[in-house]
Amino acid sequence: MDDDLVEVVLDEARDKMAKAVDHVRSEFASVRTGRASPALVEHLVVDYYGTPTPLRQIAGFTVPDAMLLVVSPYDKSAMPAIEKAIQGSDLGINPSNDGSVIRLAFPPLTEERRKELVKVVRHKAEEGRVAIRNLRRSIRHELEGLERDGSISSDELDRVEKEIEKVTHQQVAAVDQLLAHKEAELLEV
Repeated sequence: MDDDLVEVVLDEARDKMAKAVDHVRSEFASVRTGRASPALVEHLVVDYYGTPTPLRQIAGFTVPDAMLLVVSPYDKSAMPAIEKAIQGSDLGINPSNDGSVIRLAFPPLTEERRKELVKVVRHKAEEGRVAIRNLRRSIRHELEGLERDGSISSDELDRVEKEIEKVTHQQVAAVDQLLAHKEAELLEV
């Protein structure tokens, strides 16, 4: 009984922490690195006939070269709404519309802009670390409640807390590794 309950709590902790790391990874993908990537725009919300819709649901993307992203709307009447969403985003890019596709030309990043983006990425990484630590704290509260109920012993609680601490350190290290990779990518000229 004890082991099953503890394993469920541990699996839940691992799963939630892994999702936090995946969230950080997706946040990093949306930060511009000087290269065109669909991840930069696919999550933009477009007002499509009065309904907020993610851009990836109403358009396809191609990257013909490293500095150009082509957005091909499935419905040509949505082009003005897509352009408006891109202009309203924090990308800082003006879309060019030729009637059938929208082209986004990515200029090379300036040194100043690269440093700003590194700060943004570090902030997102810190948010990820905080989320992982908050998960650790909530799991500990859950385990302490199980100990008070008599469902697990204090020795078992200590063992599981050590395991959760180990998982926490692994996930924080994964966030740090993602951060180091993204910083290197941003500072690469």
